[in-house]
Parts: sequence; C-alpha cells; structure tokens
Amino acid sequence: MTWDIRMRNDMFRRLPVEQATGQLYGGRHRLRVVYRTRDLIVLGLGVMIGAGIFKVAGQQAVNNAGPAVIISFVVAGVVCLLAALSYAELSSIIPVAGSAYSFSYVAFGEVWAWVVGWSLILELLLATSVLARAWSLYATQALADFEVPIPEPLAGIIGQEKGFDLFALLILLLVVVMLATGSRLGLRTLWFMVLAKLIVLGLVIATGLKFFEPANLTPFVPPAQPAPDTSSQTVLDAIWNGITGGSPQVFGIWGILAATPAIAFGYIGFDLIATASEETEDAPRKVPRGMIASLAVTIVLYIGVAIAMIGMVSYKNLDPDKPLLAVAFGKVGADSMGKIIDVGVVLGLTTVILVLVISLTRVLFSMGRDGLLPRGVAQMSRFKVPSRATLVAGVAAIVMSQTLDVLTLEQMVVIGTLFAFMFVAAAVLALRRDRPDLHRPFKVPAASLTVLVTILAIGWLLLNLQVQTWSYFAIWMAMGMTVYVVYGRRKSQLRELLETAAAGPPLMPAAVPLAAPPPGSPPAAATPGGTPVARSQTTGAFAADPYHFSTRPGDPYPSDPYPNDPYQGDPYYQGDSYPSDPYRHPPRQSGQQPPAQYPTGQPPTGQSLTGRFPSGQYSSDPYQSTPRRPSPYDPYDPYADEPGEENPDPPPAGGRHRR
Repeated sequence: MTWDIRMRNDMFRRLPVEQATGQLYGGRHRLRVVYRTRDLIVLGLGVMIGAGIFKVAGQQAVNNAGPAVIISFVVAGVVCLLAALSYAELSSIIPVAGSAYSFSYVAFGEVWAWVVGWSLILELLLATSVLARAWSLYATQALADFEVPIPEPLAGIIGQEKGFDLFALLILLLVVVMLATGSRLGLRTLWFMVLAKLIVLGLVIATGLKFFEPANLTPFVPPAQPAPDTSSQTVLDAIWNGITGGSPQVFGIWGILAATPAIAFGYIGFDLIATASEETEDAPRKVPRGMIASLAVTIVLYIGVAIAMIGMVSYKNLDPDKPLLAVAFGKVGADSMGKIIDVGVVLGLTTVILVLVISLTRVLFSMGRDGLLPRGVAQMSRFKVPSRATLVAGVAAIVMSQTLDVLTLEQMVVIGTLFAFMFVAAAVLALRRDRPDLHRPFKVPAASLTVLVTILAIGWLLLNLQVQTWSYFAIWMAMGMTVYVVYGRRKSQLRELLETAAAGPPLMPAAVPLAAPPPGSPPAAATPGGTPVARSQTTGAFAADPYHFSTRPGDPYPSDPYPNDPYQGDPYYQGDSYPSDPYRHPPRQSGQQPPAQYPTGQPPTGQSLTGRFPSGQYSSDPYQSTPRRPSPYDPYDPYADEPGEENPDPPPAGGRHRR
C-alpha cells in the first residue's frame, strides 16, 4: 500500500483497512489467541442469557403485550439478526478488538468513530454497573430462599438498590482480577457457568411445558387500552400524541411494538463477540459463525421460556413487582423450581458481567492504541492481556455502581447499543462503495435491501425509548465530544502519521515504470482512463492502486498484470523492503542470499530465517516474513517486552498474512 499524504488530516480522516488490521504497520494483532468457534458461541451465550430471560417475558406480557409478547420476541430477534449480519461482514473484513468503533473509523472517519466508541463505553460501562447491582439483589434473594442466614452487620450493605453495596463491589473485583491476570482462567470459568445455565434453562422450559394450558394464551392479542402510567413517555408516543392528541396505549398492536425494545435488550451482546476478533484463530471466518450461531440459540431459548411461562399461568394473574417466573411455578405447585431459578439467575448474571468487562476492556484498548484515549491504556502486561485497560474499566464500573442509582438508567444501555448498530449497518454499504476490492469471507445477502431494513427497524426501536433516555444520551454525547476536541483530536495516532508523511519522505518509494514485461506476459493493466499501471521495481506495488501493497502467492487480488513475476516463490526476495530503512534488508535480486544479520552469521537452532529486531530479538511471527519497521503508530510493541518470547498465533488459512 502506498501511503497517500494527500489524505485529509482533519476530524474526518479515515483509518485505512490495512492499518486497522496491521497489514502495513505490523503489530496490531497483539492480543493472545485464545478463542475458537465454540468459545465464541459460549461467549455470546454468556452475555445474552442473563437474568432478563427469567423475567422479561412476564413483565412485558403484564405491562404491554399479553400473550402476544411471543410475537415481540420474534420481532426483536429478527431485528437483532439483521444487525448481526452487518457485524458479521465487517468482522470478516476488519477482525480487530475495536468492533463497531474500528468499523466506523474505517468507513466514516475519526470523529464518527469517536462517537460510536463513546456510545460503546456508555453501553458497556453502564451495563456492567447495572448488572453488578442486579447480581447483588439476586444473590441476596437466593441466600434467603436457601435459608442461609445473613449476619446482622451485612444486612444493610448487601442487596441494596443504591448506595454502598458489598456484593456488587466483590463481584466486580473478582472479575477484574481474573481478567487482568490472563484470559484463559476467565474462559474456563465462562464455559462452566454457561453450561450450568443452559441446564437450568432446559429444566425451566421442560417443566413449564409440562403445565402448559392453551387457554392461558387467549385472547392472544388483548384489545388496546390507555396506558395507566404516562410518566415514562417514549419519543414515538410524544410524536404521535403531538399529531393526533391521543394518549399512549398498551396491548393491541402498539403494545406488541412497545414491548420489542425491552426484549431487544435481552438479545444485546452478540455484537460483543466482535471485540474478541484479535484473540480468535482465523477470525474472518469464525467470528461471523460464532456471532450468528450464538444469537440464533439465544432467540430460541428466549422464545421457549416465554411460551413456557405464558402457557403456565395467565398473564392477568401475575404481579410485575415479584419474581414472575418463580411465582408462576409456585402457582402450579412446582415451588422447588424457584431455587433452581435462583441458581440460574446468579450464574447468568455472573457470565454477563464477565463478558461485559472483557468487551469494555477491548474497546478501551483499541481507542488507546489509536491515541484517542491515553496510550498507556493500550499497554500489554506480562500476561499478554491489556491489564491496564482492564483495571481502568473495573475501577470506572465500581465507582459508577457505588455512587449512582444505576438501576434507573437501564434504557441508557439500549440506546448506546442501538446507536452503534445503525453505524455498523451503514458502514457495510459505505465499504461496499469505497472498497469493493476487499476480501469478504462473509457477505450480507441482498446488502442494499437488508441494510435499509435494518436501519429502519433500529430507528423504530430508538423511537420507542423514553424521552428522558434521549435527554441523558445527549448529555453523555456532549461530554464525549468535549473530550475528543480537547484530547483525542490532538493526540490521534493517525494524525501524527499523516503529519509525518506530509513533512518528510513518503513511507514507501514512489512507483516507477518498469521495463517491458517478459515475452509472453499479459499486457499491463490500465487505469479507467487508459494509462498503464506503473509498478514499483522496489516495492512491487501498483501506483494506481493506493490500497494494493504487493502481489504475492495467495494474494486475493486477481488483477496482477505480472502473474509470472520471477521474484514470486523466491524465499529471499524482500519485495517490501525500504532501501533507507536500517531495520530491513535492501532490495535483492532473485536467488541472492541475505547478508549475515546474526552474531554468528546463522540464526539460532530451530529459528526461522525471518530477521532480527534492533533489540536482538528474533522475529518468529508467522504473520510476516521480514522484520517489522518500528512505527510511531505502534509504540507498545509486545514483541519487545520479553526477549525470546514468541507470538503464539498460528498462520492464517488461505495464503500469507498481508501486513
């Protein structure tokens, strides 16, 4: 890739895909690979199946939709599945830890990336704080149900909705310490708890269907009636009331649609799988699979619990202020299920908190790596995890959970998430237009129509959020833009790189025309205007293709006018060398042996001939064939932390990794 120094260097500067994925500056893929497809599915189930699955069906049936809440579950599932398709395509193109933040950086520019990243921080930080409080409440209830006595000194500091709460503090401390000292322990713990949670859900659905009564589903769509509480007015209600002068309604069609946003909150979490991309083997293929599979399983489980619960007891006989599922089982004589549900809720919330902190850490890590947040946040620890970002996320969640009445801000989590969903859907079309050359292992079917429907559906969900929620969100975004203008815009790593490129020589030599191609070679490619495409004798890059770095075996670009390149296949040819770079070899002719670069003239035993860093460390990174060029974009090079430590990442399938 030739660096275009004419790229606009303002708030709308875009991050090139090659830089976002580390194909040019080498070293973006720094997190340890720990996830496989099944791990990603468990990760998704861990965050999407929480306490909500045990209560949201009953709450929305009583307050909004009646038995037709089952339709609300289907509608919310379809909307989230459409959004998941967009996430899947972009994750296959840009498999990095930043998720929607990085996608927006590439597709729309830095200021919009900041907006999306700030929304993700709101979503993840607030969700972690809310669920820590909820975990304390349910853990206290479980102790009471199992008749475990609570010591008198602890009675006033556990199970509290606001103020200091010991249980909320302890669960956050436990998760942060676990993640800051290595992801593998957290992954094993997640597997155990998710499997236990699935067993509980299986028992709940099987037992509920045993007491199923079809009469409890009639009338399936209760007639519409005025809402008893107009204090929690949605934006759509305000618009509709301003036009018609009517009052908000529940039940009927409006009730079904009003229940959908709250149910969508239960499905939220599939997007967090994208934050694990840098830690996933063969991420472009496995992340989309894990994302869609986990969401599909979650939709089936939510609908199953809803059918079992609504079929056991009529929604008219339920009290929304009590544990609805446990009450429903009590009414049919299955009181023992209440204790099983307690266990499932506590396990479910624990896994959700665990995954939320992982995802929040990766977003902070990505924004710090790009300089929009302090770069120290992106520093790796000796455990090969971003421990500083983990500590920052944990401290912020603890402070928020102990000082704010977070349980009243639950809808803020939804608005931050849906806001990111809209940007991701739009980014699919933006990259289809601007970068049609990118290899897409996963593609959104009928992209234009699918994205349009996705944006309209998400917009509808946003309008069904409360007016107060929108007001709080506007305040949060105003705070975020202030932080960006004061700090992020000036400290941006991309800004520094563009300024360096504009002030000095280009990062790569300019392309120059080659001599006539060998006899029998196809004619040189031409630009749309008919000008032959010049190819650099030094870099192998095509001047008219600013995104094409080189042509090598396994290169997905089919437009190489020199398919019989005599240098291809030559293990000693350094086609991407910089003559003026002291850390790379000068260009060599085909078959020429490399100069001695080791003290003895030979690499260590068992070490591949891949070059040596200035610190004396040998590069054994399977993703690259030459020593990397130190760059101001990547100041925290993990390969220099401990001499001799190797990158454990396996080589990707389908050809050489293009830096």
